[in-house]
Amino acid sequence: MWNDRYAASELIWGKGPNRFLPPLVERMAPGRALDVASGEGRNAIWLAQQGWKVTAVDFSATGIDKARTLAGDTDVDWVVGDVTSHEPDGAFDLVVVFYLHLLPSDLANAFALATAALAPGGTFFGVGHALANLADGYGGPQYPEVLWSEELIAPLIDGLTVVELGERLRPVPDADATAIDLVVHATAP
Repeated sequence: MWNDRYAASELIWGKGPNRFLPPLVERMAPGRALDVASGEGRNAIWLAQQGWKVTAVDFSATGIDKARTLAGDTDVDWVVGDVTSHEPDGAFDLVVVFYLHLLPSDLANAFALATAALAPGGTFFGVGHALANLADGYGGPQYPEVLWSEELIAPLIDGLTVVELGERLRPVPDADATAIDLVVHATAP
């Protein structure tokens, strides 16, 4: 399904980074970054343009091909791989996961690999559609079993120092509506 969706000529999510990413990294010195479930690559490309050495992983070959084209001369290590089983090489100063919606056991596998890839003191940052979004927000998957909640995410970041784990409202300008996202920000010891 994602290969078909990414095959469309237009960008699904837009060209710029996710709105939550720039405020997070503006205070950080660039290092190694891992973009888990990178899709069309907008976050990976933006991070690389800010001086980060980026590895981006997505299971959609079409999405990765589109990201390579969009990146042009921007240097990103693009990897076609299943984020529930792909073990990234090395340790990363920043690991980001944006809108990865999987069944709980698959999400747990992806988070386990992502958090294990953190360097000491590294930052983990994730955003997903919140379970509350189903009834009170706008857009996102309509299947409660793949939506994020604090109860679902908290055990997946056990062992990390939690900076933030909670809901944030996100205006959706084209729809004149508000979505409810769950944000997780944590650091490795």
